Amino acid sequence: MMIRLAILLTSATISASTVPSAASPCTSPTATSATRAHWAAVRRQFSKATDLEAACRAYAASFYDSVTTRQAAVGCTGDADITALDSEIDAFNELLATKCGG
Repeated sequence: MMIRLAILLTSATISASTVPSAASPCTSPTATSATRAHWAAVRRQFSKATDLEAACRAYAASFYDSVTTRQAAVGCTGDADITALDSEIDAFNELLATKCGG
C-alpha cells in the first residue's frame, strides 16, 4: 500500500511540475525574431563546414526547433508570422536534402 501511495505522489508531482510549461507554449514576436536570427547564424556557420556530420546534426536540430516553434505559434493569438517560420523550415529542409542526403 505504501509503494502505491509513493508512486501516486511521485506521479502527481511530475504531472504538476510539467503543467506550467505546457500551459503557455506561445512566445513573443521578439523571442521569435531572436530565434530566427540564431537559425540564420547556424546556416552561415555551417555553410562551408568541413565536418559534414556536425553540420547535419545542427541542421536537423534547427529544423526540429523551427517546426516546433511554428506549431506553437499556430495556436497563439498574437503577431506570429507563420510565413516567416515556414521559410525557415523550408531552408533547413533544403539544407538537409542537399547537404545531408536526406
